[in-house]
Amino acid sequence: MTAETDGPDPTTSLLAFFGSEVLRLRTEAGWSQGRLAKAALSTQAMISYVEGAKRVPTEELAHGLDEAFSTGGHFVRLYPLVIRYAYPSWFLPYVQLEHDAKSLRSFQSQVVPGPLQTEDYARAMLSAVRPDNLDDLVAARMSRQEIFERDEPPRAWFVLDEYTLVRKIGGPKVMQAQFERLLKAAESPRTVIQVIPTSVPEHPGLAGPFTILGFDEGPDVLYVDGFSQGRTATDPAEVSDACHAYDLLRAVALPPSASADLIGTHLKGLSA
Repeated sequence: MTAETDGPDPTTSLLAFFGSEVLRLRTEAGWSQGRLAKAALSTQAMISYVEGAKRVPTEELAHGLDEAFSTGGHFVRLYPLVIRYAYPSWFLPYVQLEHDAKSLRSFQSQVVPGPLQTEDYARAMLSAVRPDNLDDLVAARMSRQEIFERDEPPRAWFVLDEYTLVRKIGGPKVMQAQFERLLKAAESPRTVIQVIPTSVPEHPGLAGPFTILGFDEGPDVLYVDGFSQGRTATDPAEVSDACHAYDLLRAVALPPSASADLIGTHLKGLSA
């Protein structure tokens, strides 16, 4: 079997079933992934990811697949079920907000921010809680990174506590790729990464990670991580406090260039 005819077991999850349906219909039509991508107004890479249950399809792709295959809304009807399965119900509103956001300000104290994680890092981190649907969780995590593949990606600012670099999740090889991913992301003119060194013991982020989303229209939205689930907040006073805390975090963090040097030092330390 070739890569373009391999597919996941459709009985394992709704995400796998969606991908297997795309593969089945494409194979029956005798189309390549590239031809389907053109017909569905997508990309060959995305078709490959969806067929392999490596990414959560977008609603736009579902419509495109129905148009390409003339399936009368088959994929559009499947889409809400796939989304509901891939993301916890409480997290779905944030996923949509993140998709629509024009700016992203994120602070993380324990792990690398989700939008910057490699697939292996995400898998190692998520496997720690032994979930039944690990593959789908990883696919959902990776799918959220598509916001950086848009023609105009959001302006993103990430502040990390150095302890996120110290914790070698997945081992040296996984961390090597993760550090390289961070350094590459930092090269983008629309992405800023700063690190708060361990030499700064007290800072406003000790209470936990949080993210502030900005939009062309409407107020900023605050998202706060939690143990069992996170929460979004729109109360102006709470959002204002979070913005103030984020400004203070940026103030005590190393400048972007020095932060990149520190990440590079941790990368070199893996082979020491």
